[in-house]
Amino acid sequence: MKLYMTPGSCSTGIHILLEELDQAFEAYIVNLPAGDHTRPDYLAINPKSSIPTLVRDDGSVLTEFQAIAWWLARSHPKARLLPGDADGDARVIEAMDYVVGTLHGQGFARIFITDTFTPNEADHEAVRARGREIVERGFALMNDALAGKEYVVGSFSIADAALFYVEFWADKLAIDLPEHCRAHYQRMLARPVVQRVLREEGYR
Repeated sequence: MKLYMTPGSCSTGIHILLEELDQAFEAYIVNLPAGDHTRPDYLAINPKSSIPTLVRDDGSVLTEFQAIAWWLARSHPKARLLPGDADGDARVIEAMDYVVGTLHGQGFARIFITDTFTPNEADHEAVRARGREIVERGFALMNDALAGKEYVVGSFSIADAALFYVEFWADKLAIDLPEHCRAHYQRMLARPVVQRVLREEGYR
C-alpha cells in the first residue's frame, strides 16, 4: 500500500493505524505549503486535492480520514479497532466524525487556513477566534465523552487516532486540553506505536 501524507497532519492518525496493524506500506510526503496537493500527478491519484490518500494493494484509492480508518478496521477485525457490535461501532463513527468534521474541519481549519473562510484579511482575526471557540467547545464535549474511560469508547479504536491528531495540534498551538482529553493525549503519547510514528514524522 501507499500512504500519501503530510507529517503532523490528519494523516498522522492514519499512519498510527497502519503501524498499529503492522501493515507494510510506502509513505509519500505531500508538502501542502509547497502546493504538492495541487500538482497534476497528485490530482491524478486524488482529484479532491486532499490528504490522506491510501492506494491499496489492488491499486484502488481511498480518500477521507473516516473512510480509510473504517476500511482498515473492517479489514483487520482481529485487531479490534472497532468494538464489533452495532451500537459500539456507531459510537466510534459518531466520535470520529465529530472530531474530523467539526474540531478539524470547522475549528482548526479556521486557524490554519483562515483565508479559505474569508477573502478579507481584516476578518482573519475574527475567523481564527471563531475557530478557537469551536475547538474549545469540541474538546469540552470530547472531555465529557472520555470521563471514566481510557479511550473514546473504552478500548482503543479508530476514533482515538482521530482525537489524537487534533490533541497534537492543540499541544503545538498551546491550547489547553481539558482534564480527560489531556489524560487521553498523554496515554496516546505513551503508546509505542505513537512514539515511533512521531519519530518517523520528525517530531521526536
